[in-house]
Amino acid sequence: MDLGIAGKSALVCGASKGLGFGCAQALLREGVNVLIVARGDEALQNAAAQLMADSARPKGTSVQSVAADITTVAGRQAVFALRSDYDIVVTNAGGPPSGDFRDWDRDAWIKAVEANMLTPIELIKATVDGMAARGFGRIINITSSAVKAPIEILGLSNGARSGLTGFVAGVARGKIAAQGVTINNLLPGAFDTDRLKALMQGAAQKTGQALDAVTAARRNTIPVRRFGTPSEFGAICAFLCSQQAGYINGQNVLADGGAYAGVF
Repeated sequence: MDLGIAGKSALVCGASKGLGFGCAQALLREGVNVLIVARGDEALQNAAAQLMADSARPKGTSVQSVAADITTVAGRQAVFALRSDYDIVVTNAGGPPSGDFRDWDRDAWIKAVEANMLTPIELIKATVDGMAARGFGRIINITSSAVKAPIEILGLSNGARSGLTGFVAGVARGKIAAQGVTINNLLPGAFDTDRLKALMQGAAQKTGQALDAVTAARRNTIPVRRFGTPSEFGAICAFLCSQQAGYINGQNVLADGGAYAGVF
């Protein structure tokens, strides 16, 4: 299927690895010119080189990179200094640490809200009017399945990402919707990423179980009996950015292998 987005420009955050990289790769393969952002310069350059060497990349598509912390004002300024307008924006920031809410002070909460709620809002604010003026725009916020089914040890993520979800529910249904701009949230469940590995290692240390046993137990809670891959997550993202997905707006799209047992 031709997604109809060749030649568009995309900003993809947290794209040096994992789900962000999967989204950047999928968009690039559709002919989208991508600018990838991450904090670690070496990992980011490796990701950019890998994308440029991708045999499925259409000829003429470009990959740019900015090593910056997108959750800071300076980081966002660095990104928009390189390019001010984007047709597609994929917001993504590493999840805050897990733990017991009793151990989190105000600074921990502020940091979580800054990264996982306020930064996506700032990126939306900076790009949505330009998208509306051009008559096309796609904003995808990578959040978490914990928005639908909160996880006790992920309280910082539950709270901050739920705030973003509420904000998007309102703004996506405003005037911009009639101007060709959609905003959706993409909620990953258990995907084979460094984040999941860290959570599994933490659980193993806490329970005293072997890492393989903890990982297998987690995998067995998923109806498809496996973890997701960044490439299939990226494919979902690319479709939500497509011309064909113009009637999908303000939604929370859950990708979790069927782990969420609810009806709604």
